[in-house]
Amino acid sequence: MTAMLHALFIAPFADFEFMRRALVACLALALGSGPMGVFLILRRMSLVGDALSHAIMPGAAVGFLLAGLSLPAMSLGGFVAGLLVALLSGVVARVSKQREDASFAAFYLISLAAGVLIVSTRGSNVDLMHVLFGSILAVDNASLLLVAGISSFTLLAFALVYRLLVVECFDPGFLRAVGGGGSGIHMLFLVLVVLNLVAGFQALGTLMAVGLMMLPAIASRFWVREVWSLALLSIAFAFLSGYAGLVISFHRNLPSGPAIVLFAGLLYIASFVFGRYGGLIPTLWPGRHRRR
Repeated sequence: MTAMLHALFIAPFADFEFMRRALVACLALALGSGPMGVFLILRRMSLVGDALSHAIMPGAAVGFLLAGLSLPAMSLGGFVAGLLVALLSGVVARVSKQREDASFAAFYLISLAAGVLIVSTRGSNVDLMHVLFGSILAVDNASLLLVAGISSFTLLAFALVYRLLVVECFDPGFLRAVGGGGSGIHMLFLVLVVLNLVAGFQALGTLMAVGLMMLPAIASRFWVREVWSLALLSIAFAFLSGYAGLVISFHRNLPSGPAIVLFAGLLYIASFVFGRYGGLIPTLWPGRHRRR
């Protein structure tokens, strides 16, 4: 029994270096993306994360055309494109009557179409699949350093502006009134979102990166309430999803990115059914839930 468990859950990482690198990448992604997803939900910007994940695609595609599968070129292009979409969306929302989420939707659709067109015109179907879905099993040392560096910068930034971010989530008017730099905090937050999506793009592709950011954060809201506990549980769920997805993809010969995101989806469904705050079973049988 012990040998079977070892072969199932430990041997893939003990025997193969590429699996160990992928697992470390999952941990780094979880540390950065988990808290980002929580704050996106608290700010009612869940779909903005999805919009920005698509917005980085034309920049990554241009970097690919100029330098091939070059990590620095694709990362820099994706970051510039994502930041440009975030800035343009904010400008449109401020100079017109259009809501910011609507302008994000417009620009992300334009970006997605442009990115697919660029890669399809100058690359192959294999290149397009790589940009869209990535491959966490192909993460090399340079990609790992990039992901770890972005996660470290994200955690440091959170440590410095955590209180301001929390206040800006719940009462942005108060933060502006006391001179807390609400616009600056909002822009810093968008920069962090784009950075973490660029990190996720290297491993999971543009379509899957936002899944590891949002699904663990959404699932954690069924179990805890405080912001700090939401962030910690989201990190744990994201890493568990990465580990389980890698194990499943290894033994069943499945694409690793979709397997990771689907396991995160299973955690969300389980949280919806059994979660102590707003879960289906505690809501239908509240008395029994309280006695526990």
